[in-house]
Amino acid sequence: MLTLADIVEGVGGRRIEALAQHSIQNVVIDSRQAQRGDLFAALPGESRDGHDYVGHAFGRGALAALVHHDRVPHLEGLGVGRVDARHPAAAEILDVALPVLIRVDDTLTALQRLSAYWRAKFNLRVIGVTGSVGKTTTKELIAQVLSARYRTLKSEGNYNNEIGVPLTLLKLRAEHERAVIEMGMYALGEIAAYCRWARPQVGVVTIVAPVHLERLGTIENIAKAKSELPAALPSAELGGVAILNDDDERVRSMAAVTAARVVTYGLTPRAHVWASDIESFGLNGLSFTLHYGGERQLAKLPLLGRHSVQTALRAAAVGLVEGMNLVEVVEALRTAPVQLRLVTAKGPFNSIVLDDTYNASAESTIAALNLLAEIEGVGPRIAVLGDMLELGDMEKQAHDEVGCRAALAAQYVIGVGERSRWTCQAAVECGMSPERVFHVMTNREALEVLNAIVREPCVILVKGSRGMRMEEIVSRLGELANSV
Repeated sequence: MLTLADIVEGVGGRRIEALAQHSIQNVVIDSRQAQRGDLFAALPGESRDGHDYVGHAFGRGALAALVHHDRVPHLEGLGVGRVDARHPAAAEILDVALPVLIRVDDTLTALQRLSAYWRAKFNLRVIGVTGSVGKTTTKELIAQVLSARYRTLKSEGNYNNEIGVPLTLLKLRAEHERAVIEMGMYALGEIAAYCRWARPQVGVVTIVAPVHLERLGTIENIAKAKSELPAALPSAELGGVAILNDDDERVRSMAAVTAARVVTYGLTPRAHVWASDIESFGLNGLSFTLHYGGERQLAKLPLLGRHSVQTALRAAAVGLVEGMNLVEVVEALRTAPVQLRLVTAKGPFNSIVLDDTYNASAESTIAALNLLAEIEGVGPRIAVLGDMLELGDMEKQAHDEVGCRAALAAQYVIGVGERSRWTCQAAVECGMSPERVFHVMTNREALEVLNAIVREPCVILVKGSRGMRMEEIVSRLGELANSV
């Protein structure tokens, strides 16, 4: 277990054995989640400062708090202790009382340093996952496959940034044999930093796409940022494995930057792990033949859409390089959760709502539209598509591509937001009747259109960038389903 002595040593470099008797149950950054025996990291935010909530965390039972302010409010009457961990040679207990404030120079940097210190104590295999699209679903499915043989830790939700990666590493315990860490990024150098903390032996790259282009400027910079994962892996002799998408030229070329063994996945026999005979059954999942090392197995999955084959291949590749056989991998895939990100819900008039509102890029939206096109026999197909954000100079092209695909996949298109005007225009230009294309600016207006056109069972895809809050539409459609 993580102890107060570990924390002081991890953040400051000096161990104080008198603190080793106090175990830490969990590390939290939200005082509302604090429980007895936890460490609360008081992080400053854009509108709120975690230091203002240290007292609340202590009141809920937190044992310690990382702070970088000398004055922490709302501690009256708590009798807190204090440890100064800013200077390793001079780290000392100022007051041994519990709960205790652990003073550092910067709480975020200290949290990251602590996670690297804690990770180094464990002899386990870490799998890093990055890419422009599909990181979270890939992480989830990899963990599902590995859990069939190994005790596996995984990043929770989308804990894939400078805070989430350390929090995940601090959950490591002696029983874990594998850990799957999702790695997102907004700038060059971030993934390299995550790798210094997590020390992955296996790196999986999904695809390189113009996501967050406004931050990185060019798709070449995006590829460079993603390549930091394979570049950080240990050599093949030391057990490093880079799992790369053979169908994406930019990802495939990352073989040149790694000393690790390269294992490719894709939809052609050129890849080491590949799929053939793909068959989608709409809402009833899909099947394909999985090939590896001259062997093959029929794989059946409850996942939705042909694009899910790529996710399955990544997970299969990890399982195979981690010592599982083809039969084990296929069985683990068969028992995967029904859907990892896109989920189905009930809508009005017995409609099916495809809820893919978590985020959106051109690639992920086209994949969702492909799934929509595969669903037959349920009535009209309706695509409700919100703006795709942070695409930089590619935004018009991306919305045009989505609009054109929507014209072929759906009978109705509803574009929500300023940029989705391009989506609607492209849908008409690609052959959809203007009477079946609606451009609106708000989710409320989109619901008004849906209310007018949905009068029978149908399939409604709802997708847009996180900032568009498209989940409001899904929630309201669920309410209408219960009232109609």
